[in-house]
Amino acid sequence: MKARTIIKRIINRHNNMEIIENLESLRINQHNSTISQTAVFTAYQYLIKQNYVPDWKNIGFREYSQTDEDGILLFIFSIIGFTNKMLVDIACGSPIGSNSANLLCNWGFYGLLIDGEKTAVEATREYYRKHPVTHIFPPVVKCEFVTAENINQILSDNNITNEIDLLLLDVDGMDYWFWKKIEIIKPRVVVLEACTYLGRDKSITVPYNPRFNRFDIHPDYMGASIMAYQKLSLSKGYRMVACNQFGFNLFFVREDIAGDFLPEISVDDCFFYEPVELKKKRMERLNAIKGFDWIEV
Repeated sequence: MKARTIIKRIINRHNNMEIIENLESLRINQHNSTISQTAVFTAYQYLIKQNYVPDWKNIGFREYSQTDEDGILLFIFSIIGFTNKMLVDIACGSPIGSNSANLLCNWGFYGLLIDGEKTAVEATREYYRKHPVTHIFPPVVKCEFVTAENINQILSDNNITNEIDLLLLDVDGMDYWFWKKIEIIKPRVVVLEACTYLGRDKSITVPYNPRFNRFDIHPDYMGASIMAYQKLSLSKGYRMVACNQFGFNLFFVREDIAGDFLPEISVDDCFFYEPVELKKKRMERLNAIKGFDWIEV
């Protein structure tokens, strides 16, 4: 069923189950154009008003993101709404595979994108400069080597302070320490990448090193466990409400706005999709780095 038809049915208040079935068909079978995403967003808002909460495990889709993160973010914002549509993406990489690109290109977001690699920054800047939606007011794309010591200053220098809608942090290294140190902004939603191969029972991270480069030691020696991020985020006033299909991208919403429709999920919930081959791959990655230095937090 086409997106416009679903929107009309929502407006006309058709049966909830019919909306859910059509929503699922749209989410899975159609390319997620702006109008399709608008239908999904509207459907979520209607269902929430009817006190029906879709299962967070079945809300994902991919427009730009690596896996199903675009759909998860759309679901979260359908519940909590938007404020300034401002985002910060640290270690933004390419728009393809990015968790910010869909919001920038299809939902009117603006923001600051940071990456330490000059080539990636130039390509990303050019992409948004030429995109038919963002070319008038493209996001700011900066080449910066971020540390815990300079992260707040970088945000301040770019006039990013106080409340923003979204913070994305995917540095493949000092992510835990950067999130711990950030004070100048108060994101409503935070997305962090965890190392699922570190398991569900340990709260550990790599030690802080301002010049850290995982490839100097081992490509999988980086970041922190899911439990470490959950504990840190709780201490900063955030609740973990979802993860991507493979459990490595975690979604946190600020407690004061999360409400009843975004309940906290557990670390175990992040391993809901774990076929045998994935478990085997995680164990191989863990065995490769378990002898390195880790800090319990």
